[in-house]
Amino acid sequence: MTVLREYAEALGLRAATDQPDGRPDGRPDGRPDSRPYDEVVGPDGTLRPAWKPMAETALSITPATLSRIGHDVERFLADDGVTYLRPGARPQPWRLDPVPLVIDPTQWRTLEVGLVQRAELLNAMLVDLYGPQRLLADGIVPAAVVFGHRGFHRAVARPSNHDPRPLVLAATDLGRGPDGEWRVLADRTQAPSGIGYAMENRRVVSRVLPELHRDAGLHRMEPYFAALRSALLESAPGDQADPRVVVLSPGTHSETAYDQAFLASTLGFPLVQGADLTVRNGEVLMRGNGDRLERVDVILRRVDATWSDPLELRGDSRLGVAGLIEAVRRGTVRVVNGLGAGVLENPGLVPYLPAASEALLGEPLRLGSIATWWCGDPVQRAEVEQRLAGQDLVVRTLEGAIVEGTPEELLARIAADPYRFVGQEQITLSRAPTWAEGRGAVGRPLTLRTFSLRYGSAYRPLVGGLASVRADDSGLPPCSKDVWVLKESPEAADQGLADVLPMTHTRSVTVLVPRALEDMFWSGRYAERAEDLVRLVLATQALAEAPDRPAGPTRPQTSADVGVEVMRGALGRLVGHVHAEIDAELRSLLLDADRPGSAAQSLVALRRAFSGVRDQLSPDVWRIFTSADRAAQELWDNPHSLQIAESGAEMLHGILAMQGIVASMIRDEGYHSIRMGRFLERAMQLCQLLRATTTVRRGLEVDRAVLDAVLTSAESAVTHRRRYRGYVRTGGVLDLLIMDRDNPRSLAFCLHELRLHLDQLPGSTGSSRPERLLDDLIETVDRTEVAGLVAIGGVGRPNLEAFLDQVHAQLVRLAEAISDLHFTTGPAPRPLNALPAVHR
Repeated sequence: MTVLREYAEALGLRAATDQPDGRPDGRPDGRPDSRPYDEVVGPDGTLRPAWKPMAETALSITPATLSRIGHDVERFLADDGVTYLRPGARPQPWRLDPVPLVIDPTQWRTLEVGLVQRAELLNAMLVDLYGPQRLLADGIVPAAVVFGHRGFHRAVARPSNHDPRPLVLAATDLGRGPDGEWRVLADRTQAPSGIGYAMENRRVVSRVLPELHRDAGLHRMEPYFAALRSALLESAPGDQADPRVVVLSPGTHSETAYDQAFLASTLGFPLVQGADLTVRNGEVLMRGNGDRLERVDVILRRVDATWSDPLELRGDSRLGVAGLIEAVRRGTVRVVNGLGAGVLENPGLVPYLPAASEALLGEPLRLGSIATWWCGDPVQRAEVEQRLAGQDLVVRTLEGAIVEGTPEELLARIAADPYRFVGQEQITLSRAPTWAEGRGAVGRPLTLRTFSLRYGSAYRPLVGGLASVRADDSGLPPCSKDVWVLKESPEAADQGLADVLPMTHTRSVTVLVPRALEDMFWSGRYAERAEDLVRLVLATQALAEAPDRPAGPTRPQTSADVGVEVMRGALGRLVGHVHAEIDAELRSLLLDADRPGSAAQSLVALRRAFSGVRDQLSPDVWRIFTSADRAAQELWDNPHSLQIAESGAEMLHGILAMQGIVASMIRDEGYHSIRMGRFLERAMQLCQLLRATTTVRRGLEVDRAVLDAVLTSAESAVTHRRRYRGYVRTGGVLDLLIMDRDNPRSLAFCLHELRLHLDQLPGSTGSSRPERLLDDLIETVDRTEVAGLVAIGGVGRPNLEAFLDQVHAQLVRLAEAISDLHFTTGPAPRPLNALPAVHR
């Protein structure tokens, strides 16, 4: 039995049970059928028309095949680093069901007309509400609905702020009722998200279901992104030859941080945060490295309007740009969508949309919403009160939040402030098969998010969208689906876009904001920190598992035992000690992300730093973390000591892959920042390693065992054997790891590489403090002799100890100086309500 056949048969059995008279399309009493509309199987048990062109392939998919495909989907999403962050939680993997939502082209054509009209209506309403306000003056829309909504911002409601096209990109959430008709559940106009997730879903599903995808004949999504890029460039005020567009993000803690970064990367625009921008003389400027300031012409906003300008809106915001509204008033910058567009997400407007359409467009509303009643109107309020006793109504605030409580509690809240609430009908959403391991295809409710772009002089919906499977009583978590809209003919243009509007072909000057450079600098440091610690763990593990170490608690202590304790001392110097037992300690260093300095914590920090500059990186970067995650899971699952070395080696391979990815980057400031961070951290880690292992004499055999482990952890064992024919002495090891400029792992090499990359940053003048500190360091190393470092004083090497402490302290000062000069743009933003009061 194949998946869809089994699913169709199960639906047929339920239909027969629910319909005693066997009628598939109605109830025996003649009332409309309230059973959910199924997106795949019709009332007669056959596939819907949209699925019939793919019937042969679709009906051949077995549970075993779909199970394998489901695992492939999870792996591909993990490799791409696709996450979703719910408020108050850690980033969660994005969930994608492999069975797509397929829509017939005839149905889509009707839906498309309604979506275009709705976008035109919302744009016209936005122009009116922030301009002449005819809808309010003529009583078509009650003023209390608009002014009572927190998304209406009076600061931008003035004739001088007139923008005939404030709505560039809109999203509409749809649900299909039992009658098969789509209804609007909500409009998303403030900062509509999800188009990046939709594109990622298509990429993954096309890879895991290649035959089905090929047979379907779908509209490719890429032309729509090209149109979006063109539309944003065309939105620039004035006649800019090469307008600068940025994507303004709340940061990596945003729920849809991946979506924002994907959009910026795909469109080729910088991903910035509020602190990366400033307003001077009524213009929005992007901070570059050093004193550079680049004018910004268009801002694709992903920060809610309330938080966008602490001067005129929310004073405690650290996400926005002080003075942004003034720049908008002067017409020097275009914000997409316009500040204040969030008022259109008000469910209290829904009952008045048909009349608004007649008034502003002169035509009836084609795409209806779910039934909604505003409680500020006595007649509508009475309808809500009457329906509260049933189960088909939900009460919301004007901001859309669901109000919980018993019918009596809800009635009391509505009576106290009726203008703040609406009642909305709850429809029975359509179902679609969703794959569940061990349970087969389970029918679950879904919604569809569509996107409409103002391209040229008209709105164009994305042919497709993002389907979301809702939580229900199945116990399965929510997930998403790819949306397939079939072409009416193979030669039809993808997305209906035969040709995208021309754009400038001049090469833009890339500018990285200091925050991005700092993230890249720290990504280099975290990567090196993780690599060096994993190498040290592996070297210690190899020494602990040496074949010449006899077993048993009463055995005599060997040189290898002492060597293990020395290497543990080196680990302790870097991260402290937690476990007395060596296996538990090494496992902790690889797995415990809450342990300061551990490899696991460094990888978490590396992922966070990369997330802040995702738009600048190759997608291959995220496979580093997938590899490390799988290695960590294997170590969690396997208690044997051997797995420490196996998982550590897998983690190391993933980290090393980053070097190859970075090597392919363009040689811009970001590349030099990563390399600078890497060599600075390598030099600091090397000083700590040598300080813990080579400054004390412990006997010939112990020193040899320790030095072998040091060379292994510093990836210099092979070079040392070639240079010194296997004769391991402290002087030779120090010469190789400190003085040898040809050894990429030596201190001298790291310092000279640091100088090369530091020189490439714009703030470096040849006499800046970081350059002076680095020149002093290089001079200190150059004038030092190995013979003096290995000189014995008692049981130790005091010269070596003093040298390493001096160099490490100077490296710490160098790191601070680099940050102060190249990454700091001034004091951190402070909330206006936190400033001290001024007394006259």
